[in-house]
Amino acid sequence: MSHIAVERNRRRQMNEHLKVLRSLTPCFYIKRGDQASIIGGVIEFIKELHQVLQALERKKQRKSLSPSPAGTPSPRPVLQLPTQPDHSPFEFESVGEVRACCNSSVADVEARISGSNVILKIISRRIPGQILKIIAVLEKFSFEVLHLNISSMEYTVLYSFVEKVYL
Repeated sequence: MSHIAVERNRRRQMNEHLKVLRSLTPCFYIKRGDQASIIGGVIEFIKELHQVLQALERKKQRKSLSPSPAGTPSPRPVLQLPTQPDHSPFEFESVGEVRACCNSSVADVEARISGSNVILKIISRRIPGQILKIIAVLEKFSFEVLHLNISSMEYTVLYSFVEKVYL
């Protein structure tokens, strides 16, 4: 095979692999369609998944060390969003991007604003009808839900929203 054909085949394989990576990654992690943005978004997504995995492993380890009575829900969510004590709840991650966290006894909330999009993560105890109330409030304040991912484990639920803000 000639060098040109080998290089063409390599580029085709790279493009196919990039398409697969892009399809497996939530859209808000990939800001542009170029190769560097796709790979950077995938790295960010994998890091976040790794943090969730570590939190779940810590919970599993705690649970095996001190089993709680069956059927008793934990009073607080097990997963914690990253917070920075001694700092303002707002962080400026890049030009035009703001991140804020709020932790309470009801839920841990993280919001990341980038342009007219908001990435909202809510971790709380599972409560029937909770998602309907959250969506109603978001719509009341002119948020359009573009994407919603719900993950739950026992009595804890994680809602990940991508919303468009209309002002």
